[in-house]
Amino acid sequence: MKIVSIRLPEVYIELIDELIRLGIYPSRSEIIRVALREFLSKEINTHGNVMRILREKWI
Repeated sequence: MKIVSIRLPEVYIELIDELIRLGIYPSRSEIIRVALREFLSKEINTHGNVMRILREKWI
């Protein structure tokens, strides 16, 4: 895995930390990975063939 730095609004961090405090997720990184995985899956399904062609080129 690679490290990627991002900037988020303070309220996002507070909400993320609350999910961790509640035991729903183990870490900030895991929450962001889950969110990004769901976003990418949705985008790939939404854009169908175009995204499939791009994926084949890049992977």
